[in-house]
Amino acid sequence: MKTALITGVSGQDGSYLAELLLNKGYIVVGTHRYLLVKKYDQNNINTYFKNIGSLIENKNFKLEYGDILEPMSICKLIYKYKPNEIYNLAAQSHVNLSFDSSEITSKINGFGVLSLLNLIIDIDPNIKFFQASSSDMYGENNLTIVNEQSTFKPNTPYGCSKLFAHNLVNTYRKTYNIHASCGILFNHESPRKGYNFATQKIARSVARIKLGLDNKLLLGNLDLKKDWGHAREYVEAMWLILQHNKPNDYIISSGKPYSLRLFVEKIFEYAQLDIYKYLEIDKKFYRHYEQNNIIGDASKINKELGWSSKVNLDDMVIEMYEHALSKF
Repeated sequence: MKTALITGVSGQDGSYLAELLLNKGYIVVGTHRYLLVKKYDQNNINTYFKNIGSLIENKNFKLEYGDILEPMSICKLIYKYKPNEIYNLAAQSHVNLSFDSSEITSKINGFGVLSLLNLIIDIDPNIKFFQASSSDMYGENNLTIVNEQSTFKPNTPYGCSKLFAHNLVNTYRKTYNIHASCGILFNHESPRKGYNFATQKIARSVARIKLGLDNKLLLGNLDLKKDWGHAREYVEAMWLILQHNKPNDYIISSGKPYSLRLFVEKIFEYAQLDIYKYLEIDKKFYRHYEQNNIIGDASKINKELGWSSKVNLDDMVIEMYEHALSKF
């Protein structure tokens, strides 16, 4: 029976990955920075562990304290559980916040990865390692379609920190001959997305409008286009990458550009609400650094590992809206 350690297990990607691996017969060790004394009482589950609440009682799921900025906490877990695979999904992942918290973003996203790589080298170089890289590393790249060889030109502290980690993984892979790989993740959504991200904000706001709890949705640039997919599918790609006999880097994307306008129109249409009555544009939500219309070419992972994104935007919109509606 394989054992996997997942940092950031309570987030969107971590929770879906934990479910996937448990279904495949793994023992899953998930780390969280906020384990309290009564860590499994209902209030704590609802506050900190809402995405993994259903896994708490699973005998093959172990929720442990672990902070990648405190390497000894991860070191103890590696010695205790002897994982075959480590998936690093812990990150400060909000791009806008990275400008206000640039130092902690760099420490978590960059030096945290360095600590994990050093632990693998020192304890067990046979551990397979997955790093969640980001499409934000492409930044101001002028290409419409990018692949694994395209130039990285990050224009945010978040993108810079992710590129630092990405380069570290490549360096350690070559220098120490370890099975360390990166998945360059394009935008992926789900009902488990954090509330401070645009798609979740839209789903929750429209649900509140439908229930009479709000009367406006404020947004910025509706013409912004994103390569959107579903997190449930993207974690399958992560797993496939570590099952491959050779470590490598792969773009994980849908390859389809969707505008924020289309996302909003679809969710209002499904909710049977008049978009023009409730939607307002506020220029304070415009971001000068946002990528626009960059599409990921996932042909490499499709050819080598047989993975492709299948969920369409309509299904994802409905799932996110229905989930948001059920929470009020």
